Amino acid sequence: MPYFTNDAIVLGLLIMVVAWVFYTSSSQKPFWKKFYTFVPSILLCYFLPALLNWPFGLIDGEESNLYFVASRYLLPASLVLLCLSIDLKGILNLGPKAIIMFLAATFGIVLGGPLAILLISTIAPSVLDVGDGQEVWRGLTTVAGSWIGGGANQASMKEIFEVGDDLFATMIVVDVICANIWTGFLLYGASITKKIDAWLKSDTSAIDDLKNRVEKYQASIAKIPTLPETYVILALAFGGTALAHWGSDVISPMLEERKEWLEKYSLESLASGFFWLVVIATTIGVGLSFTKFRKYEGAGASRLGSVFIFILVATIGMKMNIQEIFDNMGLFLIGITWMLFHVIIMIVVAKLVKAPFFFVAVGSQANVGGAASAPVVASAFSPALAPVGVLLAVLGYALGTYGALLCAWMMERASMF
Repeated sequence: MPYFTNDAIVLGLLIMVVAWVFYTSSSQKPFWKKFYTFVPSILLCYFLPALLNWPFGLIDGEESNLYFVASRYLLPASLVLLCLSIDLKGILNLGPKAIIMFLAATFGIVLGGPLAILLISTIAPSVLDVGDGQEVWRGLTTVAGSWIGGGANQASMKEIFEVGDDLFATMIVVDVICANIWTGFLLYGASITKKIDAWLKSDTSAIDDLKNRVEKYQASIAKIPTLPETYVILALAFGGTALAHWGSDVISPMLEERKEWLEKYSLESLASGFFWLVVIATTIGVGLSFTKFRKYEGAGASRLGSVFIFILVATIGMKMNIQEIFDNMGLFLIGITWMLFHVIIMIVVAKLVKAPFFFVAVGSQANVGGAASAPVVASAFSPALAPVGVLLAVLGYALGTYGALLCAWMMERASMF
């Protein structure tokens, strides 16, 4: 039982943690300057809340509603604000490497699952001895659905392969912890991206051009915001969120009625309310970027969007209970091995096509993390790049079920060896 169960207290703790991180990261004191040279601030915003969960036992991410609030209210609001000054032409100029790395990430997950089963069955066969011996691969299909698509795809795999509730609960833990550990590495990688890009011999000119164009535009219209301007920004953010929820509430039930038809073509994720929430919020933000509201970027639209994003980061972090890693070591061994295959395949492809590390990170997170964390990782490189993460995450929803079904078929065969 956590010490604090009141979400008002938990929210206060999380915001104080994030504020402390940003305060110290901007300090000119030699200790903090050296510390943040090695430890990126966004990584601390992610892992410190996890420490409040375990070992300190002050909060419990599973009992709190803050992640739901942040992902359903603050995430769409941040997407509207971060897309408000989007440079669509600049994103299109990023070229095909973004898509190549996204597909490499999907391929890495599809292939990584069966390879992990084959390897672990050789060195630690007892790990697969759950239930009838075939049940582990069934449970892992839900992880595949989550890592390639999202929650809707994960639920689809549970139903398709008749995964028991107990095993499903364990697989959710494996899914969340392994994905969060990898996200931590990506956030750290964002802080040393120049070194990684030099090793990959990648051409980052298109990404640098996009960042420079957005930053120059922001500088050209920057001003001290007035109270009316701040309220207009909030109206755009939460008005857009309201429209996104309304659209989601209308579209999702309509598609739910056609579930059999969607299942026939493996398009169940289209009935997900969260899918439409992200799509509509992003569309509203992109649409506003073609209007006079674009100039509200100068009054701090993306800065406020970043505030929302970092609160989301903290709520994601608090959901990670590090202790659970030690309670399910065998299955975590499969999960970590699976993720390592995914990483190796991505690095090999990135090296071959000389893709920037940004495409590696966002392509991977668009699969593994989805719409909730892909813009977070993209923002770690630059707030100007957050929309790239969103667009790729939406593509992940589309491929989720197909990729998960292929992965499931291969894992079933691998478990027979």
